[in-house]
Amino acid sequence: MTTTQREMHLNLFLVPAGHHEGAWRHPDTDARQLMQFEHYQRLAQKAEQAKFDSLFMADRYSVSKKGVAYGALTGLEPLTLLTALSVVTKRIGLIATVSTSFNEPFNVARRFATIDHLSSGRAGWNIITSGTDEEARNFNFDRIPGHAERYERASEFVEVATRLWDSWEDDALVLDQASGTYADSSKVHELHHKGRHFSVEGPLNVPRSPQGRPVLVQAGSSEDGRHFASAVADAIFTAQQTLTDAQAFYSDVKARVRQQGRNPEHVIILPGICPIIGETESEAKEKEAMLHELTNPKYSLLQLSNRVGFDLTAYPLDEPLPEIPETVLARGHQSRAQLIIELARTENLTLRQLLLRLAGGRGHRTIAGTAKQIADELEVWFTEGAADGFNIMPQVMKGGLDDFIDLVVPELQRRGLFRTEYKGRTLREHYGLPHPHPSFTAQPQLQ
Repeated sequence: MTTTQREMHLNLFLVPAGHHEGAWRHPDTDARQLMQFEHYQRLAQKAEQAKFDSLFMADRYSVSKKGVAYGALTGLEPLTLLTALSVVTKRIGLIATVSTSFNEPFNVARRFATIDHLSSGRAGWNIITSGTDEEARNFNFDRIPGHAERYERASEFVEVATRLWDSWEDDALVLDQASGTYADSSKVHELHHKGRHFSVEGPLNVPRSPQGRPVLVQAGSSEDGRHFASAVADAIFTAQQTLTDAQAFYSDVKARVRQQGRNPEHVIILPGICPIIGETESEAKEKEAMLHELTNPKYSLLQLSNRVGFDLTAYPLDEPLPEIPETVLARGHQSRAQLIIELARTENLTLRQLLLRLAGGRGHRTIAGTAKQIADELEVWFTEGAADGFNIMPQVMKGGLDDFIDLVVPELQRRGLFRTEYKGRTLREHYGLPHPHPSFTAQPQLQ
């Protein structure tokens, strides 16, 4: 394997027990700690000691009454938890998921600006549109709006939030106590925004934060999602099963970014990777098999039904995945549902086999092997035009994260692929992103 001057980015996808459905039942997991701050503090500090770029927390706005009987579905609210973690960390980025379908731009812009100030420039926003009727019914909707409508709202939402962050110029604060001048009002701007979905006067009531704006992250891989991400995202989380698929996604999105007048080097692509590490490949496979034994098909079926937006609980487990109506796919999480369907068809999987294929990563790439084998695969994806880094998703947080940090990270460092020390303090600096110009004094984007 060859080394390179380019360094990969590593993000820890933080979940309570681990990304495998059976992780909460694993002997190494103390389920009583999953709602305790100290548990997350330990994980965050380990990731920071290993020089990870960032922590990322996903979010969902509903819970299945049936599902909680079998799986650890509950989760702490990301913005609250990451704000707390900002106090016990110093360098690692903090990326929280917030939906544009169930919030207002002013509140979201204010919260992220606050976290960026409190963390000295480490905030990131993972922008989602949400995709289930169960979530919608918790926010005064009968059902989730259509896919295209959700992305239309998201586009306007992010436009308004961006202009709110930009409503204070970088040098608007004067803080001259002697003269009594707090800010230069000529550098604080009202928006006067009136659009289809939002009417916002502005300016934001929080001055411009250390990064100017939080890092914007997006995870949609549908046609609407790719268009949206190429226009606004600084980083893109994606799920790809093969090197070929990952290369195709990488090439397509980078081309779209350039078409938007943006620099493709300033949009980093991070596929999810779900590692299971053993001293030998057979040991890793045994670990994976043990986790599979801890799954419950009833729970797995409920999870799969949610991901594809179609109730599969009455279908026989040892038959192929049934046809999913196009009308269903058009409304929900399009790209992930399509990935799952293609996986089942390509590998000729029964429903039971598909459930196990998804148990560890929900469609993300799962690798069971030695530290060297995992480092080899990450290097190939990184050097062959498939990734700028990875969203690391340990199957079991306790033990699995340690294995990755203690075994894989040093291997990547020996190859010159990953940093040994932080070179900056903000998340933008970790990702190699420029400081954004305020939109009220906009400069050309392509650099």
